Amino acid sequence: MSNGSDDTAPSSPSRSLTIARLFAGMAMFGSATPVSKIVTQAAPVFIASLLRVGLGALFLAPPAYVKRAHISDISIGDWIRIGLIAVFGMVGFSAFMLYGMRLASGVTGAIVMSTTPAVTAAASMIFLGDQASWRKLTAIALAVLGVLILQLGASLNETEGALLGGALVFAAVCCESTYTLLGKTLTKSIDPVLVTFLASALSIPLFVPLALWQWPNFTPQDFDAGVWSALIWYGVGTLALGSWLWYAGVQKAEGSTAAAFMGVMPVSALVLSYMLLGEAFRWVHLAGFAVVFAGVLLMSWEHASMSEGGAEEG
Repeated sequence: MSNGSDDTAPSSPSRSLTIARLFAGMAMFGSATPVSKIVTQAAPVFIASLLRVGLGALFLAPPAYVKRAHISDISIGDWIRIGLIAVFGMVGFSAFMLYGMRLASGVTGAIVMSTTPAVTAAASMIFLGDQASWRKLTAIALAVLGVLILQLGASLNETEGALLGGALVFAAVCCESTYTLLGKTLTKSIDPVLVTFLASALSIPLFVPLALWQWPNFTPQDFDAGVWSALIWYGVGTLALGSWLWYAGVQKAEGSTAAAFMGVMPVSALVLSYMLLGEAFRWVHLAGFAVVFAGVLLMSWEHASMSEGGAEEG
């Protein structure tokens, strides 16, 4: 997710629209955690994943078609990065997320997923040589502490399968971080929506043989309206529409404004886990989430500071 911005401050109505896009995009990203729980309880993992990327690519096809002239300018190196995004950001993320949410509760998944900014920051420092700061390091420490609090509660109250589920969701977090880092340079020269469409389209043939393998276990005639709604939203909402709104927002927002909305995703995931899944509230959930969310706020502060520093240098 890019935090690019325009130099010209938007007018008040335009700013309100930009803020609405940022909020809605992050809220839709957050909804992926509880919705994936509903999806994986009804459909085989790879069939659900194929439907997700297929619906996402279909929804993104019109805006990507408008940008089709830029496809010929994509270098071989960038095509390789897009292919890796398809492998990690689409295939790896979907598989780990859906298998993990089969075992973990929605709240557990929401809290583990909220470590994404800290994990991405850690990977960026290790693999891309990004400079460490006290805010980044503290956010990483808070993410680890929050998950430890959650896992301590899980070890006392949940099954071994739930712990494995949390670990698989964390693997999805690592795939999401890989997606972000691979896209970091791509979106400077290629429209982000085009990148998302191409990665989604490239992942479809990767899912097809796996989906065919699981096809005998697919019984769509047993799905009710709620399951179909979740399947459609998982592709159109969390992947396509969420990306579209977020990227439309960050293109018009100041970097500090866009960064502040990072906190919407974990809040959305947690609240919707309670609402959609009817899960019982537990204080250990609130404790773990509060610690991790403090790290999310620190990362938002870090992004805002970096944006302001870049503006001053410019």
